[in-house]
Amino acid sequence: MTVSRTVPFIILAVSALLVSSCGSKAEEAPRRGAAQATLTVNGIIVQPQQLENIVRSSGTVLASESVDLVAEAAGRIERIAFREGAKVQKDELLVKINDDDLQAQLKKTDLQIQLALEQEKRQRQLFEINGISKEQYDIALNQVNTLKADKENLVASIRKREIRAPFEGRIGLRYVSEGSYVSSTTRIASIQKISQLKVDFSIPEKYADKVSVGDAVQFSSEETKQSFTGKLYAIEPKIDAATRTLQLRALCDNRSESIFPGAYVQIELKLKRTDDALMVPTQAVIPVLKGQTVFIARNGLATTVPVKTGTRTASAIQIIEGVAPGDTLIITGLMQLRPNMPVKVAVQ
Repeated sequence: MTVSRTVPFIILAVSALLVSSCGSKAEEAPRRGAAQATLTVNGIIVQPQQLENIVRSSGTVLASESVDLVAEAAGRIERIAFREGAKVQKDELLVKINDDDLQAQLKKTDLQIQLALEQEKRQRQLFEINGISKEQYDIALNQVNTLKADKENLVASIRKREIRAPFEGRIGLRYVSEGSYVSSTTRIASIQKISQLKVDFSIPEKYADKVSVGDAVQFSSEETKQSFTGKLYAIEPKIDAATRTLQLRALCDNRSESIFPGAYVQIELKLKRTDDALMVPTQAVIPVLKGQTVFIARNGLATTVPVKTGTRTASAIQIIEGVAPGDTLIITGLMQLRPNMPVKVAVQ
């Protein structure tokens, strides 16, 4: 009887001990959870700084002037007066096409003009003494003028049988030989002016209002490992609807002829300098569905702030809207952060 009464008391005592133990663990759990919820992160104090606004792009080198040489009139090449790859001066004779028939007609016309001038002279003398009517004299004068016009036409036709350099430049490879028959569609050679080069490139439309003629342009060739400096001299007055970019063209001195048209180059265009730019590390900006955000530490809590970004450099990005000077920007632990989460910030 004594044993049977003792057992229930033992069971009640054990139960009370278990309940007491569970209660103490339940009270400790929130305290440990609160301690774990505070995340230690690194941050920076946002401060204005000077920003050299440089836009990087890629471009193509073009000759400042470039022409394919073709004949204005069909005929047989009588003489080629240039050497492939040589420099030529403006108006220098490059190719002569046979014009024997035109030269013969020109001589004939010259003789006819001489005869018409003598007739006009005699008719004028007779007209001055009223020996002939004015109509007869006008016919003689008109004959002289008609023959002179015929001569000018022949001279123009002969000029078309000569191919001259339209500007100072360098001749490329030729594709015909002396004796070849050429027409207006036959490519004879090309001439390039490469003492000065054009560089065509494009930039995103958001920079359209920040560029102007005269801006400095630097470009480099990966093949030659050389750098060149030029100036922006022309801006396309429209945005390309397909690429949303603005087409630009720069001029560069190339008297050393160290780079050639067609080369691929990397462009650096310096825009207007900003003296109070708010630059933050690139990794601190988080892309979201409707834009970009950053985490700001305020009163010990992480706060999500939507931002508008601007110029990007190799390691930083400009914040245009959303962040103010003096804000504490969180730059680490971003994957673990949640809005209004307690944080301890170690400012770098």
